[in-house]
Amino acid sequence: MTEKPAAPATASASSPVRVRFCPSPTGTPHVGLIRTALFNWAHARHTGGTMVFRVEDTDTQRDSEESYQQLLEALAWLGIDWDEGVETGGPHAPYRQSQRLDIYRDVAAKLLAHGAVYEAYSTPEEVEARHRAAGRDPKLGYDNYDRDLTEEQVAAYRAEGREPVLRLRMPDEDIVVHDMIRGEIVFRAGSIPDYVVVRANGQPLYTLTNPVDDALMQITHVLRGEDLLSSTPRQIALFRVLVEIGVAPYVPEYGHLPYVMGEGNKKLSKRDPESSLFHLRDSGFVPEGLLNYLALLGWSLSADEDVFTVEQLVAHFDVHDVLANPARFDLKKATAINGTHVRLLEPADFRDRLVPYLQAAGVLGETLTEREAAVLDQAAPLVQERMNLLGEAPELLSFLFAADDEIELADDARKQLKDSAGDVLRAALEALEPLGDWRAPALETALREAIVDGLGIKPRLAFGPVRTAVSGRRISPPLFESLEILGRDSSLARIRALAEQLG
Repeated sequence: MTEKPAAPATASASSPVRVRFCPSPTGTPHVGLIRTALFNWAHARHTGGTMVFRVEDTDTQRDSEESYQQLLEALAWLGIDWDEGVETGGPHAPYRQSQRLDIYRDVAAKLLAHGAVYEAYSTPEEVEARHRAAGRDPKLGYDNYDRDLTEEQVAAYRAEGREPVLRLRMPDEDIVVHDMIRGEIVFRAGSIPDYVVVRANGQPLYTLTNPVDDALMQITHVLRGEDLLSSTPRQIALFRVLVEIGVAPYVPEYGHLPYVMGEGNKKLSKRDPESSLFHLRDSGFVPEGLLNYLALLGWSLSADEDVFTVEQLVAHFDVHDVLANPARFDLKKATAINGTHVRLLEPADFRDRLVPYLQAAGVLGETLTEREAAVLDQAAPLVQERMNLLGEAPELLSFLFAADDEIELADDARKQLKDSAGDVLRAALEALEPLGDWRAPALETALREAIVDGLGIKPRLAFGPVRTAVSGRRISPPLFESLEILGRDSSLARIRALAEQLG
């Protein structure tokens, strides 16, 4: 009777937490990827552990330096930092896989000498043919045929000029994953064939490089997407051997984060606009708001608290509280939460954050003039309570910076003008032209007396034409404060221009 293998060493509860974020630099950063980075970061910061950021860049066909720089930009914008890794360095450098190929070759040689991996020469066509001959589904995958080749068979394959791949010998027993999020998951013995760790050309695959890096960097907790769960038993099998040969100190714990779903409860695709981190940033999300919402994709502070700070996230985050069920990215909810964070900003900070959006829209130039700075100082407090996204700033504020003859009426604003609009504008001119005090309270009093009392128009409808005249929009910052910021001459010129248009 064979002796049951001893349970592999695992990271002890007292081991300092070490997590890693290890993306491939392909495409632009998307919310699922950044959510993974956030949860790893929050776990490290909550436990006083270490965050490692390494880059898996051995796929020369797909990886790019541009994507790598975008990853750095995305994490910097969100304030997700790391303790070891690219750009930072650390005791396990280098942190780019393309610079660690000698390490993988060395470990592969040790695994081969140990008998944990073996040379496999079978072609996919030969594997399919053997399945057909045995009456099995030809698409079953590798059949472990090369596990015990004789020296004569190996010599014959080599004489044909075949180069072998290296495959890991999967154990003949169940593999149990004690998932921190999903609980115990059992993968039955024989359900996973021996898999390739090194290509025939000597190129190591992700199946080798990822666990080897985790082992050498002494990662204690692997938090990654649910889509990688099927590869976990393979990694655990390899880890057990790495422990045996002294490459790994222990097998890390695994936690698989829930899928992020999009519209129609389909998995959020990189091609979905709402999945692009930079699209969300450019539309006006602030880091505080987006981090808050990303944390809600699988976790919550409490049953009735959707809005919280990064500090609260770090203080309360426990990976065991992450839900296994898929999380849906709800752009409306994300926008509403962002709006709450916009309103929590200090006024001066909010004002400064508007500038890039106004510049990108051509409302402001590269350098603010003295007048533009003064207008922005006055206008920013008027819109902070009204905005959910900083990208709304150009639509709300551009009229305050425009020349009087550049005001164009938006279609919805023109359509809502009633037949009485001309009378309203003329009454406004009569009330405002002689006014000596051009401050909001006096402007409001004068216009109320002229339009509400004088013309008998309901307050809710009374000032619409004046708003449209000065801003070109149906919705704008508070009217009387806007008139004060614009000043007498511009305000009167714009009201007069629309009054003349309407006849």
